[in-house]
Amino acid sequence: MAGRSQAAIRPARREDASFIARNILASQRGPLSRGWFDIALGWDEPRCLAFVERIATGQAPSWCHVSQFIIAEVEGRPAASLCALPASGTGPALRAAIEAAADESGLSTSDVAAIFQHGAYARNCWIQGGEDDWLIEHVATLPEYRGRGLVQALIDHALAAGARAGFARASISFLIGNEAAERCYAKAGFAFAEEKRDPAFEAVTGSPGFRRFVRAIP
Repeated sequence: MAGRSQAAIRPARREDASFIARNILASQRGPLSRGWFDIALGWDEPRCLAFVERIATGQAPSWCHVSQFIIAEVEGRPAASLCALPASGTGPALRAAIEAAADESGLSTSDVAAIFQHGAYARNCWIQGGEDDWLIEHVATLPEYRGRGLVQALIDHALAAGARAGFARASISFLIGNEAAERCYAKAGFAFAEEKRDPAFEAVTGSPGFRRFVRAIP
């Protein structure tokens, strides 16, 4: 089995947008069949992927933009990725990026309103920590590359980037019930901070809500 030393970690590039879009959807779904974009957009997977790819390459920066991602490559092929950025302002930035992508896609004002209305199911239990945190999100690995330490290597690089940016604490959130993610983040030194549950969220997704882990950045 290949080890962590065989992975090359690099910043994501514009040509990685389709891979990033795929991993954003995968990370939002976790062990479930649908994630936030699936539910908010209400489209089939190819159309969802195309829309998220448009967000990833648009002019509006957000935590879905390729500029915020790092990638683990194995033998020159993207195999895993995550985004790492300051937590401050991520919500408004994503909304602006979605609005920009919707405008470029020719969606109407009512279409955009419907996206945010359908996506509001997560509002009562989403948690991402303090505005002073370094945020790690959208962590995903292609199935055939799991178990090779790629996410651990990516997290190491993300924490180093947070340290260079002057942050003292990193925060990461995931669906309650995503046991693989919880084990992975605990292995990387993260520990439980809080969780939020909401029956309405569970009725839509099948998960009770979100759990947040934190760790100090050395």
